[in-house]
Amino acid sequence: MNDTSVPEPAASSRAVLSVCCYCGTGCGVQIRSQGNRVVEVTGDREHPSSHGKLCSKGMNLAATVKADGSRILSAQLRRHKNEPRQPIALMSALTIAARVLADTIDKHGPDAIGFYLSGQLLTEDYAVFNKLARALVGTNNIDTNSRLCMSSAVSAYKLTLGADAPPACYEDLDCAETVFIAGSNTAFAHPVLFRRLEAAKARNPAMKIIVVDPRRTDTCAIADLHLPISAGTDVALFHAMLNVMVWEDLIDRDYIAQHTEGFDALKQRIHDFTPKSAEELCGVPAADIVQCARWFAQSKSTLSLYTMGLNQSSSGTAKNAALIHLHLATGQIGRPGAGPFSLTGQPNAMGGREAGGMATLLPGHRDPDNAAHRAEAAALWGVEQLPQTRGLTAVDMFDAVLAGKIKVLWIAGTNPAHSMPDQTKVRAALAKAEFVIVQEAFAHTETLAYADLVLPASTWPEKEGTVTNSERRISRVRAVIKPPGDAKSDWRLACAVAKKLAAKIAPAKAALFNYRDEAEIFAEHARFTAGRDLDYSALSYARLEAEGPQQWPYTSARTDSVRLYQDGIFPTASQRARFMDIGYTPVADPVSAQYPLRLTTGRLRDQWHTMNRSSLAPMLTRHEEEPRMYLHPVDMQRYRIGEDSLVKVTSRRGEFIAPARRDTGLKPGHAYIPMHWGSAFMAGDGVNALSHSVCDPISHQPELKHSAVGLEALNYPWQASAWIQGPSAALRQRLGKWLSAFPYAVVVPTAIGQEGVRLRLAGPATADAATLLALIDDLDLNQADLAFDDPARGVIRRIRRSGQGLGAFLLTGDTRAEAALLQWANDENAPDNVILVLMGRTKPPVRAAIICACENISEAAISQAIQAGKSLEEIQASLKCGTGCGSCVPQMRRMIQDHAAMELAA
Repeated sequence: MNDTSVPEPAASSRAVLSVCCYCGTGCGVQIRSQGNRVVEVTGDREHPSSHGKLCSKGMNLAATVKADGSRILSAQLRRHKNEPRQPIALMSALTIAARVLADTIDKHGPDAIGFYLSGQLLTEDYAVFNKLARALVGTNNIDTNSRLCMSSAVSAYKLTLGADAPPACYEDLDCAETVFIAGSNTAFAHPVLFRRLEAAKARNPAMKIIVVDPRRTDTCAIADLHLPISAGTDVALFHAMLNVMVWEDLIDRDYIAQHTEGFDALKQRIHDFTPKSAEELCGVPAADIVQCARWFAQSKSTLSLYTMGLNQSSSGTAKNAALIHLHLATGQIGRPGAGPFSLTGQPNAMGGREAGGMATLLPGHRDPDNAAHRAEAAALWGVEQLPQTRGLTAVDMFDAVLAGKIKVLWIAGTNPAHSMPDQTKVRAALAKAEFVIVQEAFAHTETLAYADLVLPASTWPEKEGTVTNSERRISRVRAVIKPPGDAKSDWRLACAVAKKLAAKIAPAKAALFNYRDEAEIFAEHARFTAGRDLDYSALSYARLEAEGPQQWPYTSARTDSVRLYQDGIFPTASQRARFMDIGYTPVADPVSAQYPLRLTTGRLRDQWHTMNRSSLAPMLTRHEEEPRMYLHPVDMQRYRIGEDSLVKVTSRRGEFIAPARRDTGLKPGHAYIPMHWGSAFMAGDGVNALSHSVCDPISHQPELKHSAVGLEALNYPWQASAWIQGPSAALRQRLGKWLSAFPYAVVVPTAIGQEGVRLRLAGPATADAATLLALIDDLDLNQADLAFDDPARGVIRRIRRSGQGLGAFLLTGDTRAEAALLQWANDENAPDNVILVLMGRTKPPVRAAIICACENISEAAISQAIQAGKSLEEIQASLKCGTGCGSCVPQMRRMIQDHAAMELAA
């Protein structure tokens, strides 16, 4: 790969190769621009990690590139906490940031400052921030939101295999005979990898796929065996599997003897974890545990895929290690199709770890608690020494802010006022901080409400740099357009502040930040890896340009780096992998009479993280339109909750109000809420108002995946529903005030009518006349084309036409016309009698859920085809669903399976 440019279709257009900015799969993309506008994003067929495939989010990246009200275009400052921020010159903002940091260091010391970064930063951004924090400010208080997703996987890799290095690669999906998926809804979280697994299964129907998950997710659509364990009991399951392997002599005794240590202690530990005892703990049949263990051990090649379901736990390190034990005990590692493979959640969480951008790391996989490692890093940076005081990890950092120990918090590229657990505590900390700097690209993040100073950051595809994906592959990220307004790359903003700060506290160190470009930063960073387990000191921008994406290690010797540990030698003192003597610890938040349900969270198929980018693409809202929570039908009946009825979910920390829906894929006693919903879209503090901040003692990762909750059905007598067509970013800004006006409120972007916003409200009392007038005004319905109002009863029924379609509607007090009006807005076919519709005197249409976002194909259309006896392939051919990104194929497969089961039962 010698040329990263793509032949240009026209002189005024441009095309470059880059990488998708969403998950850690690291899919290659081709970005086409016209002037300073991105017009198309397609898959890069030559990228070795994805071969041209993209998921629904990647295919819609062009729609998220905007320079409107969705972006932060200038620096902003508030001089007092009770005042709104005002735009200021960027140079002034950088000077203020440096002055605040210098004054804080002078008065309270360097540890009164904390840096909280993001797995979405590029490696070059990480490298500069890390240098700024440790070599200039003099604190180890630098951590990232990767602490919330991957730190347990990191800790387990280091404890068992000796280094934070996933040993497998994507090619192993093609040749594994057994694939063991635990704590990962791969179909939603890593769709392109799941497509690859589906293709492998199609080529080799004998492949066994096992899924361990409390929910029957879309990933289970291709599973030969699903183990629906009770949330949090993974260690008990894995120990029971190892018990079976030992009892039936399915372990690889030679591999254990030659390449591992510590097995005898673990063997004694798992003696009591029989399949029968695990059945009682985990809630899955003992026979299934035995079958699972046999498939895992007897396969010629077993590959494990795992992510947040194991990581986000107060015993996350133990869960990861217990799974890795199964590979070590059976020798299923270091060969094609075999190994424990953690799937990274963010596009550059791996690169951030390599750059040492976490409190528990130094660059090049070094340890800040190791004096020799600190000396090495100091020498490479050209400073005398690095701080010795242990840095604070994410949860501890915000606790320190709340306690008044950290005075200044610099947040870059992440949204802790949504993503951190126990939002009541986190928001109290942000409100108490003396000064909060938020470096951000998007204008609607919840964290901006707490910012004293805002620095405008550029984002994809305006940035240059590198990222490392889940299979240790480093790819170039390339800019195709210029940043809007005053936005700058994160590393440039950090360098500018660092130089001004150095002038105040250490003038000689200003030169540490004299980088010409990203290539120079990468070259310095690569030197940190020399001689380390991840050594890619021979890699450079020039090499990446000439040879394309590369896996580490990448040295001048150019040894095979596709898979690690093929020789059975591990980067430990003994060169042996280690079995850890770990026990089973129950979840930190136990169920009780008051909180009887186990709540777990996860991803939506077409959204990502806190939705600041993905919500800008209207098409991505089709599959899941608004916040909901899911319950098993048994629990719906138990709590007397109807479909789409409002419920209040309460934990020991907070509450969440949303409509409830049935999900037969859940176990009774379990509940599920997607992780993406925060206060930018709904009333309250979002889903993480419920979650627990207790952390794993080794990885310091919080238990986001389990909360004990109770339910209360809400029968609010007054409700409202509205829709308005137009640019969603501007409309959300206008309508956002309603999120704090009612106990239940949502303001969400929608693809209905091409693009617009939906508003839903509910409360225990009828809205007063002033409130109704304000709603009418905000929805541009003062001059309605049709209106039937009864303000005394809190009833408003208004529409505004737009050509043959609708431009807006508002229904309050009587929302029976909602479905009919939404259908009119979507297809521009007016009902025969609009007056009867508004008065609720017609039978409302059933709004079918959208399954295929690419082709806008509904569940009803697919169900009709299934009932007609069509196969998956025939449905794809006739309706075109599943022929674009393919992300809807697992759900279609599940629908076919469910229909077959119903026919069999009948």
